[in-house]
Amino acid sequence: MNQPRHRGKRRRRLLHFTKMQGLGNDFVVIDLLSQHCHINERLIRRLADRHFGIGCDQVLIVEPPQNPEVDFRYRIFNGDGQEVEQCGNGARCFARFVQLKKLTSKDRIRVETLGGIMELVLLDHGQVRVDMGTPVLAPESIPFTADQQRSVYTLQVGGDTVELGAVSMGNPHAVIIIDDVDQAPVAEMGSAIQQHPDFPKQANVGFMQVLDRGHIRLRVYERGAGETLACGSGACAAVVSGILRDELDSEVVVELRGGKLNICWRGDAGPVLMTGPAGIVFEGQIRL
Repeated sequence: MNQPRHRGKRRRRLLHFTKMQGLGNDFVVIDLLSQHCHINERLIRRLADRHFGIGCDQVLIVEPPQNPEVDFRYRIFNGDGQEVEQCGNGARCFARFVQLKKLTSKDRIRVETLGGIMELVLLDHGQVRVDMGTPVLAPESIPFTADQQRSVYTLQVGGDTVELGAVSMGNPHAVIIIDDVDQAPVAEMGSAIQQHPDFPKQANVGFMQVLDRGHIRLRVYERGAGETLACGSGACAAVVSGILRDELDSEVVVELRGGKLNICWRGDAGPVLMTGPAGIVFEGQIRL
């Protein structure tokens, strides 16, 4: 008589996470200092899915540094699983996370990213100032296809000619000045410009309305995420582009759909400084 075969149940691991937001730009933050997990595109897509996962614009990973001169390694993944170079709102959340989890006692930390090293400063009242580095304007380094560097470029999009600025803040951005951001064709034009062959690594696309020389409104269509409530690197790129076009002064309030950021750029080879809030929404665990 055959005996029933007893198969051991495969144990499913629990992955602990923290849901955070910066001006409504939301993130799932994974601490890989205290737990282990193999990060791949399939997992990122699952975590980011708003119906079958946790739901977020991007997944942020906290890892030990590979460079001994920095405090942490900061990795950023869009909801489609693509690892990207930079995220300013995510950087503020990253800083608040390592502070609140007591992973550091410093109020000034340095992190390595795919786009380079960033310095994050923890301020009072949940505010974080991020040194976003010097903007990259040379077309070949953005990367953007152009014969020479300009403050304004023209791009053929469908049957239309679009004027835009091109800036890298560690990731590529296109910036369009528009009369009214509420009427901007963000999804349609943003998608078309993001995938334009003149941006070989694609681009985040910002639609900027200049209210005065110290105040703008902005909507951003992000690579791999679509339109988000806020984009820190997009805010920085918009201000840089506006200053280069002599539309803005060096200190600007950027009004995004999720709230306001303060951006400062003195020009030349100086860094762009971004200040804004970040906070925890909830914490949990998901079975893998």
